[in-house]
Amino acid sequence: MKTTLKQGRIDMYAIISVGNRQYKVTQDQEFLTEKTGKNAGESFDAKVLLFSESSNKVHIGQPELKTARVSLKVLEDVKGDKIHAYVYKRRKNYQKAWGHRQQLQKVKVVSLSAV
Repeated sequence: MKTTLKQGRIDMYAIISVGNRQYKVTQDQEFLTEKTGKNAGESFDAKVLLFSESSNKVHIGQPELKTARVSLKVLEDVKGDKIHAYVYKRRKNYQKAWGHRQQLQKVKVVSLSAV
């Protein structure tokens, strides 16, 4: 599946696995992921590359591509949206409310290299 933009085509994309989730990424793309254990400004490689397409060549990993690399850089730590939960028991004067904000990281794809 190719995406065309006004500037031109996105020639290369990959499907990577970061933090137990899979993402479709292109060069210089920014996306949110769960905390990776890296600090802001640090770079790391997504070693598990599941699928890569570049210049009409498709590479499928079984289960991963060994030679392809995706370098990622952590831009900042952010929090997700607040989720509110509330439970009560009728006629028993019992109620409980709580909230949760997921810890996320904003990550940028620095380099994307195929096989």
